[in-house]
Amino acid sequence: MTAELVRGQNHPLPQTRLEIRVSAGKPVVAGATLSDGAGKVRGVEWVAHPGSPQLPGLEVSKQAAADHRLAVDLGALPAEADRVNVLLALPAGVGAPVNFGAVAAPFIAVTGLDGTEVASYTVTDLDAESAVVALELYRRQDAWKVRAVGQGYAGGLADMLADQGLPQAHELASQILDAVARGMARSVAAPPPRTADGDRIRRTAPATGPGSGADATQPGPARPAPAGPGP
Repeated sequence: MTAELVRGQNHPLPQTRLEIRVSAGKPVVAGATLSDGAGKVRGVEWVAHPGSPQLPGLEVSKQAAADHRLAVDLGALPAEADRVNVLLALPAGVGAPVNFGAVAAPFIAVTGLDGTEVASYTVTDLDAESAVVALELYRRQDAWKVRAVGQGYAGGLADMLADQGLPQAHELASQILDAVARGMARSVAAPPPRTADGDRIRRTAPATGPGSGADATQPGPARPAPAGPGP
């Protein structure tokens, strides 16, 4: 049975290979950081984000999207990493929401590789924040657990990374948002839906004479001229 978590609640993880699924309703940036036993991110090499989506044991989406699947293999993380922090941030740009108070509450689910939910959390009570630590996966002795965090940051991604002890927080936050903006600029809008065959307007003039029909518009093979009288 899925554990529906509230802020601050934790739940044991029965396996080490997992997916974290995010549903936000609007495009968001999804990433993850690794931190040590003191809760510190040791460097940019411990941050998985759209510009650098893969770390040992972690893979995140390459662009902002309304839905994400993050792959986690806790057994493949660096030995010094005791925590995985799942991050969400709003992309910058014209038309993008400026804070999480303007969008639906993000829903996060931790699942097995077969899609079975282990735990879920709806990140509520956000307002002026534009970045949030949604969940953390953390190690206690030899066991892993998941905790619902929901810690938001009105200062955005830069403040969130700085709070985790990353010295290059502001520079990396700018790089991440720039990479997301470039990815969104390259995206191509989906074509309009095709109409049903019965609704299409036929632009060929209707045939009225004998032999009208689908084949009437196609020229037939030329017939040889009749032979004249012999010599």
